[in-house]
Amino acid sequence: MLYTLTIILITIIAVLMVIVVLLQSGQGQGLSGGIAGGAGMIGGGNMMGARRTADFLSKSTAVLATMFLTLCVLANFFIDQETVTQSTIQDRAVPPVQTEQDFGAPAETSPALPPQDQAPEPPIED
Repeated sequence: MLYTLTIILITIIAVLMVIVVLLQSGQGQGLSGGIAGGAGMIGGGNMMGARRTADFLSKSTAVLATMFLTLCVLANFFIDQETVTQSTIQDRAVPPVQTEQDFGAPAETSPALPPQDQAPEPPIED
């Protein structure tokens, strides 16, 4: 129950963090220069200046990132470990086949190449 709630919070924070990062300005003008910069011309005064918007977005990114990291670490402690005895890979693994082999004696197989001291047999003609 607590693990599910933590995962839901992590997902919400991740989506919010993506939105906040995309709203920040890069080298050009983002939200801080486009919307807030034009507000000064319309209203006669600059209520929410470009610098204040950039500070708010930077601080909110740092807060969201800190919350995300903290919740990810805490989620590891909330995982139910009592029911899990083996991993899924270990459950599906096929046990190795045990065969008794004598690795001390060399194998008795025919050589792959014919002996070099014998001449090849002549072909049989009809």
